[in-house]
Amino acid sequence: MLGQRIAPDDEDRAEVELLQARLEKTILLTKKIRTSQNRLETSGSSVQEAIGPIYDNTQRLQVLGNNIDRVHDAIERLRQPLNVRSHEERVIRSGPHFTGLPEYIASLRRVGEALAGLKSTNLRSNQEAIHDLKSLASFGTQQLEEEFRSVISEDATQIEPLHYITKSMEPDLCGMSCVLIVVELPFPLLPPEKCSLLGQINGAVSASAGSDTSGSLTTTGRIYGEIRGKYLMTTLQNLAAASINTARKTVPEAAYRRGSNGISTYSLAMEGLFLAEHENIRRIYSQAEWPQVYNLTCRPALDGYAKTLEELNTHIQNNLLADCFLGYELVDIVTTLSVRLGGKISELKDPFGRALKPIRETAKMSLRELLDDIRRRTMHLQTLPSDGAAVPITTETMTRLQNMPDFVEPLSTILVSLGDGNWSAQSSSDPASTSSASQKQFDVGANGHKLLAHYCIDTVETLLHNLESKARALMKHKTVLGAFIANNVAVIDRMIRTSELRLIMANSVTRLDTWRKKGASLYLDGWKDPSSFLLDVQYTNRGGQRPPSGSSTSVNSVEIIKSLGNKEKDAIKDKFRGFNTSFEEMVSRHRALTMEREVRSQLAREVQAMIEPLYARFWDRYHEIDKGKGKYVKYDKAQLASTLAALG
Repeated sequence: MLGQRIAPDDEDRAEVELLQARLEKTILLTKKIRTSQNRLETSGSSVQEAIGPIYDNTQRLQVLGNNIDRVHDAIERLRQPLNVRSHEERVIRSGPHFTGLPEYIASLRRVGEALAGLKSTNLRSNQEAIHDLKSLASFGTQQLEEEFRSVISEDATQIEPLHYITKSMEPDLCGMSCVLIVVELPFPLLPPEKCSLLGQINGAVSASAGSDTSGSLTTTGRIYGEIRGKYLMTTLQNLAAASINTARKTVPEAAYRRGSNGISTYSLAMEGLFLAEHENIRRIYSQAEWPQVYNLTCRPALDGYAKTLEELNTHIQNNLLADCFLGYELVDIVTTLSVRLGGKISELKDPFGRALKPIRETAKMSLRELLDDIRRRTMHLQTLPSDGAAVPITTETMTRLQNMPDFVEPLSTILVSLGDGNWSAQSSSDPASTSSASQKQFDVGANGHKLLAHYCIDTVETLLHNLESKARALMKHKTVLGAFIANNVAVIDRMIRTSELRLIMANSVTRLDTWRKKGASLYLDGWKDPSSFLLDVQYTNRGGQRPPSGSSTSVNSVEIIKSLGNKEKDAIKDKFRGFNTSFEEMVSRHRALTMEREVRSQLAREVQAMIEPLYARFWDRYHEIDKGKGKYVKYDKAQLASTLAALG
């Protein structure tokens, strides 16, 4: 057992000795390493002291090398524009036809870039090169502008606008008759390939350093406006002349008829041309350039249109009573044109408005002048028809009014701007009252059609009032005066009912009844003389009571005559004689009067309703005064009724 314990102790002791030996070797190795490290540190310090200056020099050399490279690159960049000049000059001097437009534009762009690069250096040595490049860019731009002018001029030949606004006769489906139709062809546009070409040139000229960029309108824009503006003006000039010529009528006093003037064709052609030109400009220029290029292009044509309207306005003012309707048509046409074009091209609203303003004022003035003309003409009448016939001024005035339904829309807008009732003489005589009345009566929301009806009935009443005043001064007999008024009312009423005026004045015609009744009343005043002989005095305290009113009891003329005294009988005889004379005179006068058919029948009925009941009563009571001999009682009831019926 003891021997077994001793054996492990020896093994442990041997392991400890082994570990101690290894520890000693490790300590020794550590000392060697430390010694080597110390030697390395000493050597590293020596190397650092030796290499440090060399490294610093190397860094400085690298910076210097980089600087030299950058300077070299800068020199190359400075030399590059100079190299561009020699190369691009050959291209630009050759012209776009020789080199081709895309290559020419690219070359001009490179010149512009080179010029911008030289300008950014601010070196005096580059000033000569900058000047040369500027000259080259300017030359290239001029070449492009000439090319632009040449291309745009190819399609600037005057055209015949009537070819695109034509009226032709075409057969119907059965081939048996012809129908008038309006065929409107679109006005010609510039070809798409040319628009693309012109757009490229415009972009190049706009971007070129040699172009004049001080103004907002490019040089090519001015060229386009100059050439295409002349094209529009020359294309429309014949229509402008036709508009002036068609305003001059062979009979100056004849009223203007709607559509007689060439201004509608002129305006339609202008609209088509302007829309086509707007489409051309949209294809060539940027949106920012559209307004100015379009205004410049359309200005000559607009000036010509405004001048034509001015001349037409002068013509209307010189022939206001006959040609005021041309003014109304111009208001309609120009307003419609302005709305249609202005809705698509906002730049055109103001020019049309300015051109139309004088005509609108003339149209307003004409409404007052037409009423004043009625007053003047009736005042200057020296005589009136002795037979009570209607006067020509009535027919002429109503003929004017019959023209007005053809111009309902323009007249409605004019009357709304004028204000209800401001067309009267009172409003036009005093400028201050005109302004005041306009402020009081102007209503933007007013119904123009109702105002037109008001104006028409005011015209009729102005005519009748003035005719009545003149007739009262010149006509001594009321029957002639009444027939005169009734005849004129009948003419007015007939001309209203047989024309489009019946639609406008549907609610106003009843106002003529007042004048119709006035004419009948005046006419019946003349018949009061014969009717006065048919009035007698009945004494209820003599010979029994008076027959009750409405009694159907027959009257005994014999008894009544017997109850009268000699003086009363003589008075009855005088009444019959006086009635016969007066009645026959009035019948003769009635038949001598000139009356419209409806007036004659109306007045005959009125006379019959007035005379026949009075005579029948008088005859029933006193016809036995001459015992049927006819010496005093010339007419029995049937004869009188027949005579009165024959008046119609």
